[in-house]
Amino acid sequence: MAALVKCRALLLPFRSQINVISGVCRSDSVLHAFLTKRAPHCVRLSSSDVKSGDDLIVRYLDGDDSGIVVLGINRPQSKNAISKNLVTMMSEALESLKKDNKVRTVVLCSMVPGIFCAGADLKERAKMQQSEVGPFVTKARTLITELGTLPMPTIAAIDGAALGGGLEMALACDIRVAASSAKMGLVETKLAIIPGAGGTQRLPRTVGVSVAKELIFAARVLSGDEAKSLGLVNHAVEQNKTGDAAYLRALDLAREFIPQGPIAIRMAKLAINQGIEVDLKTGLAIEEACYAQVIPTKDRLEGLQAFKEKRPPRYQGE
Repeated sequence: MAALVKCRALLLPFRSQINVISGVCRSDSVLHAFLTKRAPHCVRLSSSDVKSGDDLIVRYLDGDDSGIVVLGINRPQSKNAISKNLVTMMSEALESLKKDNKVRTVVLCSMVPGIFCAGADLKERAKMQQSEVGPFVTKARTLITELGTLPMPTIAAIDGAALGGGLEMALACDIRVAASSAKMGLVETKLAIIPGAGGTQRLPRTVGVSVAKELIFAARVLSGDEAKSLGLVNHAVEQNKTGDAAYLRALDLAREFIPQGPIAIRMAKLAINQGIEVDLKTGLAIEEACYAQVIPTKDRLEGLQAFKEKRPPRYQGE
């Protein structure tokens, strides 16, 4: 009982994620025009399709891919470096997504061939006053934390270089897929700084403390295959002629998630994310609390009925 009380206290900050049955997507954002677009596939857009200043392209897929949302970073002139505007646009997009119960999976990718994200925009950073640097890094860290706490599964598709903050962004996603030729690393020590957007915390949780220290101390850059061998990415795939092999593999993974119960997936993610940070006894209590959230759902009854009738279930997220 004490463990369950402790568990409920731990879950309080995540009450909005548990309340997955209600909520709507925000419509007053400047991104609304993008969020209401529907496209059968996420393709890299030509320059005529993208307005100047669209650092982030948000696409809701439809048809069989309905429920998949693709966030495409689009700063070709700066190798997708993280700027003030990109942080603002991504924050607005994430705020909308976390309230939209129709979203089943989010795929984070690049609209720019050969690059995922080169980290901080150092040209912009060089123009900042010293007093501006700290607040900007805090905003970037908050953004990446928001990405990590989205209630639905997130997949980073790394088809090119993911360095510094770019890799920190990918580390905040649940799953990472990389092209074997992609390059990635936390290289901040080369600039006499440290990873400032979660890298010192998420990398050791992903590959282990000792390996993470070696990679950060040496500012080492890994290939997609090397990253796979260390457990930094889930899958490494041979790059194709169009340069989007990782994105296509990420899309395949997202399609595997779509048929499953959406509330169950959200609760499983919450149970895993919170449970891994505490002792086993408390973690089991967290699992019990999350399981309790799926018992009264219509989806659970639909799953049982579909099993009885030997047909695929039709989950509505209710």
